[in-house]
Amino acid sequence: MFRSVKLFKSAISLVIFLLLCSAVFAQKKSKKSPPTGKPVMWEQVNIGQRNLFLGPGGTAMQPDLSKITFIKEEKEGYNKKYRIKDGSGRVWVAKLGREAQPETAAVRFLWALGYKTEINYLVPSITIPGKGTFTNVRLEARPENVKRLETWKWKNNPFINTKEFQGLKIMMVFLNNWDIVDVQNKMLLVETKNSKELQYIISDLGATFGKLGNNNLPLFYRFGRSISNPSHYIKSSFIKEVEDGKVELAYKGKNRSIFRNITVGQARWLANLLLQLSDKQIEDAFRAANYSPADLKTFKQAVKNRIAALDDATTQNLAKN
Repeated sequence: MFRSVKLFKSAISLVIFLLLCSAVFAQKKSKKSPPTGKPVMWEQVNIGQRNLFLGPGGTAMQPDLSKITFIKEEKEGYNKKYRIKDGSGRVWVAKLGREAQPETAAVRFLWALGYKTEINYLVPSITIPGKGTFTNVRLEARPENVKRLETWKWKNNPFINTKEFQGLKIMMVFLNNWDIVDVQNKMLLVETKNSKELQYIISDLGATFGKLGNNNLPLFYRFGRSISNPSHYIKSSFIKEVEDGKVELAYKGKNRSIFRNITVGQARWLANLLLQLSDKQIEDAFRAANYSPADLKTFKQAVKNRIAALDDATTQNLAKN
């Protein structure tokens, strides 16, 4: 009897030991090593030399549509997406629907100013075997040297209060992006022979170039929103007021608190970048998104109006300080 009790206690001790080991192992497994690399959100570039029709991929990364291979359906997000391979063997995520055009243009504006972005192109028509033929599809590259990591947070990142980060916030209102949530942000580990960067990007810019909501009430701020609507975009407000050295943006929607405490100096920094864009570059950004001539004309004027508004507001208020 005593032997049975002793064996039973030994068995219980072994089970407890194994459970503890399993818990420790699981804990170690869940704590992934933090990614290493230089955090980068923006870098100084020659804005006037940037080709906004081809965008960040240039001619070198243009998709080869001679042969398309379907890989799988992407499950993330609200829009239908397919992972495909083109004729040159490059992998892309094809995004269908109404967000494809505005996202293509929005990426080009951020990239033109020096912000890190992904590589994308808008193809007017593409046939994906087994899925169908689609028009105005955004193709976003998945290069082999780029690893997609976790999201980054608007309220917690290495760039808090820098002019680059404040400028990015202003650009979200400049573009009328109403989908300001952390899940749309991504860190990319980009490795080359000579460097390793942790690029902080906004991975989804589809909810842009339309209209923000009608109010700031919880849930009700959703009403009235639109995307890719030139008439809404050109009529909407951008700068609400400038007071006590701070710029208040005309933003309505979720996460309004992140747009507080933007100084006139930080806004002026962005204005100086935007003023370097030529009319042709502005046109090319929308031409790359395959907008009609009429829509392109309206969008171009709206962008110029917003640049002028930011320029006027920051020039006058800097002079007062």
